[in-house]
Amino acid sequence: MLGRAPDVVVSAPGRVNLIGEHTDYNDGFVLPTVIPQRTFIAVSRRDGSHVRAHSETLGGDDGYELGREARVGRWIDYLQGVTHSLAKSGRVLRGFDVVVASDVPVGSGLSSSAALEVAMMRALRATFELELDDVELARLAQRGENEIVGAPVGILDPLACSLGEIGSALFVDTRSLGSERIVIPRAVELVVVDSGVAHDHVQGGYRERRAQCEEAARRLGVRALRDVGEDDLARIASLRPPLDRRARHVVTENARVLRAVDAMRRDDVHTLGALFDASHESMRDDFEVSVPRVDRLVERAKAHPEVIGARLTGGGFGGAIVALARAGHGADAASAIAAEPGARALVPPPPR
Repeated sequence: MLGRAPDVVVSAPGRVNLIGEHTDYNDGFVLPTVIPQRTFIAVSRRDGSHVRAHSETLGGDDGYELGREARVGRWIDYLQGVTHSLAKSGRVLRGFDVVVASDVPVGSGLSSSAALEVAMMRALRATFELELDDVELARLAQRGENEIVGAPVGILDPLACSLGEIGSALFVDTRSLGSERIVIPRAVELVVVDSGVAHDHVQGGYRERRAQCEEAARRLGVRALRDVGEDDLARIASLRPPLDRRARHVVTENARVLRAVDAMRRDDVHTLGALFDASHESMRDDFEVSVPRVDRLVERAKAHPEVIGARLTGGGFGGAIVALARAGHGADAASAIAAEPGARALVPPPPR
């Protein structure tokens, strides 16, 4: 489509969240890492204010006018969100052609949308020489997805795709946006298996869960569920159902993230695996975002002799699982877990 050599070619990775689910929009803690699969973007400047876009992997040709971004319900909305939020932040853009290619699985809970948005942000930052650091880049990506795509996502996904590195997890306090890289213990390999059940943050229960968390915080008299802890579980239990369960998940999940970081620092993979298992149970029973096929994948993983722990990763209602396998056994474990009909193993991270 470009018809000439692009001005810029960039990429951004997908991510898998190790632990800390539905905590980001509650000002809590998260612990993601990136995966080898990436979204690639090539951009060329053009005159005027028109954007021409093409992607064989996402949906063919599309386009729009800068300054007239509006949701149309197609993949182009993610690009519109990027240029919309850049303009709202005072950055000046001109027309461009863009080609997108990605091998981040769509609808698998591995941040295909954030990888696209972050890659697009990087491309426009380079093309138009924008002053934009990696944290602000993530915040603008989130804003675009909230306001144009219409998905009420938190900061976890774009921040992970913007700051993450293979071989380490990114421990993030989503209130301060402070982060620290935590080395993944060498005694384990991450196994990621796609359930084949696609999820969608624009529709379905994600929006409802966020609203329930906000209502629980109001009823508890706090700014966000980050501001209550395990000492408050008795007070949380007095909330009406299901607010009690939603808040209990967020509070205990925040605590699990902190314990997971401590376990990783000590190379205590058995504690880390137990935290994975407990997180999945909380996602399944208290937050109620798992589905039967995902639960079967987790149980299949836990039954494997070389798997230490497993959980649903991502927002839920489908998507993928992440498991901890003993080093050297990740490929075998992935193959066994993916024997579940409809599932597929994703390429594990390369050796560190």
